[in-house]
Order: sequence, then structure tokens, then C-alpha cells
Amino acid sequence: MDDASIKTQGPGDEAAILPLFAWLSPSYPVGCYAYSHTLEWAVEAGDVIDETTLATWLTDLLTLGLGRNDAILLSHAYRAVEQGHRSDLETVNELALALSPSAELYLETSQQGRSFLDATLAAWPSPRLPSLDGDVAFPVAIGMAAAAHDIPLPITSRAYLFGLVQTLVSAAIRLAPIGQTAGIRVTAALAGTVQDVARQGMALTLDDIGGSTFRADLGSFHHENQYTRLFRS
Repeated sequence: MDDASIKTQGPGDEAAILPLFAWLSPSYPVGCYAYSHTLEWAVEAGDVIDETTLATWLTDLLTLGLGRNDAILLSHAYRAVEQGHRSDLETVNELALALSPSAELYLETSQQGRSFLDATLAAWPSPRLPSLDGDVAFPVAIGMAAAAHDIPLPITSRAYLFGLVQTLVSAAIRLAPIGQTAGIRVTAALAGTVQDVARQGMALTLDDIGGSTFRADLGSFHHENQYTRLFRS
């Protein structure tokens, strides 16, 4: 399935994507700066020590775990809202939350998702944007809002994943195994991977969800017991 078969970009799409710049900005009140998705433990354990190891770690997260799964979940949430299937949306959200391998990672996705949805309902209301009760996974919330505002799915998926990369690179800079210039290089180097993962995620079913980032998952448990921490995950 290619991008054109999902939704083509038309003349009005330049304006349609403007909300994405706000939604995925560091200033949007979702608290993304507070989470590292186990990267803090990876630095502590010596798995991430420089630019090369950071790029490898993030590539694995994108292609073998978090990134791939989030792309699938975002796409299915998008289509559920687009088609008005609330029961499908609730099923996707329940699955997304259940996939969290630890309490820290559950908090990461649910806190950001709930905060994002509440802020977006307040600032960008839409009759097509449902207000789910309880916890909401972050990629599900992004997919919901994008569909409700007719932002093309391919652009949304790529932007979300690239925002994830930028968040984790920012965390790595604060943790000090790399500097700002190296962080920019890592971000640029992963742009192609982001596009590939987003494209694949739009073509996959919920049955295709899975991952093999076992060390990162275990790291989320070890992180709870680190002596000093900058991040909540």
C-alpha cells in the first residue's frame, strides 16, 4: 500500500498540516521532556555512549519496537475516527495501553496521550474528535486528532515518528553522551528510517504488532531503581 492509496496531498493540505507544528512542538503541554523511554538507563548501563551507539539504539527502537508499533496504532486510530467507528478506536486504545511493558512506560504513553487530547480538545475542538474517558495512549491521541482535522495520515505518521526521534535525541543531549551537533547528525541520519517505518506502519494490521527490543523493555524496570534520574522513564 503506497501513500497515494491512503490519502493524496491536495492544494489545501499545506494549511491543514499547520496544527501538527503546534501539536508536536516541545511547547505543547504533554510533558514529553520528562521521559526518555529507557534511554537514561541505556546511558547508565553503557549501551549508549556516543553518536554511533545512540543512532543504533534509536534505529532499533524505531524498526523493532516502539516506533513500528506506534506507527501501526496511530494509523488504526486515525482510520477509526475517519470512519466513525468508536468501538474500533476503543479497541486500538486498549491494545496500545496493554502493550506497555512496564509501569513507567505505561505512564509515559498514557500521561502524554491524556494531556495531548485534553489540550487539543480545548484549543482545536472538532465534532469528529471524541473525548475518550480514562487513559489514552499517545500515538492513539495523535491519530485521533489528525483524522478529526483532516490532516493526511502519511504526513501525520512521519511527523509523529520524527518528533519521537527529536525528543529522544534531546534527552541524550541532556544526559551528556553526545553534544548538540552530534544530536543534529543523528536526527538527520534517521530521517530515512522514519519515512520507511511510517510507510510500513500504514500498511500493517494490528496482528502485525510486535517487537524485539527486549533489553530496552527490561531497562524500563531497571530505571526505577537508578540512584539518580533526570527522567520519569
